[in-house]
Amino acid sequence: MLLASFAILFGLILLVWSADRFIEGAAATAKHLGMPSLLIGMVIIGFGTSAPELAVSAMAALDGNPGLALGNGYGSNITNIAVIVGITALIAPIAVHSQVLRKELPILLVLTFIAGYQLLDGELTRLDGWVLLTVFFAVMGWSIFQGIRGKSDPLAGNVDAEIIDHPMPLNRAIIWLVVGLILLLVSSRMLVWGAVFIAQSLGISDLVIGLTVVAIGTSLPELASALAAVKKNEHDLILGNIIGSGIFNTVAVVGLAATIHPLTVEPDVLYRDWTLMTALTFGLMLMGFGLTGKPRMISRPDGLILCLVYVAYAAFLIGTVVGN
Repeated sequence: MLLASFAILFGLILLVWSADRFIEGAAATAKHLGMPSLLIGMVIIGFGTSAPELAVSAMAALDGNPGLALGNGYGSNITNIAVIVGITALIAPIAVHSQVLRKELPILLVLTFIAGYQLLDGELTRLDGWVLLTVFFAVMGWSIFQGIRGKSDPLAGNVDAEIIDHPMPLNRAIIWLVVGLILLLVSSRMLVWGAVFIAQSLGISDLVIGLTVVAIGTSLPELASALAAVKKNEHDLILGNIIGSGIFNTVAVVGLAATIHPLTVEPDVLYRDWTLMTALTFGLMLMGFGLTGKPRMISRPDGLILCLVYVAYAAFLIGTVVGN
């Protein structure tokens, strides 16, 4: 048990560190190759902050622990919106400016409904996984098209400023890209082993472990990015990060896991976890744009509501574990 706990702790630390190196290397490499800044912000950075979820869910699926893979994907979305946006808004209200976010948030909501439809029969087959991955690549293609059009947007400006503040030669960028990716795989391997061992030892389902401990751990890069953006008053980067990560988690993370190992879905995933994830996504859209569709502030009371929702959800999960 002690070794497994150490594997989780050290795995999470290494996972967060390697994800940060991977993002820096990927963003700098993309910039050297002439990729538009808006595309780097929505795709490269969105992918990079979701790389821990992707690696952990893939490892869990390969090991035959589909509950951990699914719980990690959905749990990370719940954590990102309720905890990260909630804490960030408590620190400083989030102003919504980016026109891209007005397009991406409804897309995330639609993708969430597609994912929910696939859960109705109680399983995610390999075909379901390929459908999710196809949808994911279609959305990425749309994002690439939008980025190539090169319209001015605050999110693109934020990415430009970040790259200018932290310039990186191409050779070093490629090294960090490769090293970060390798360490991501190693750390996710450690984390999955430790989480599964402890879950089996305590008689806790790997789904619950995925929804809580693993989801919070793999969401740490998003939290670090959000807190850094708060200091720089880069509000659109915060929401762009969360939305981009949400798209990756909903379709790419779960889709990849399902193609590796078909997932049997417990009813609670649909009626409890997916429902909350959908409600939070819709709530974020209302907080950001209101009923009129005009951008507004995500206020401190909004942030408090999001945090309290997560506390209630976590308490309910813990109650189910104790009750069993």
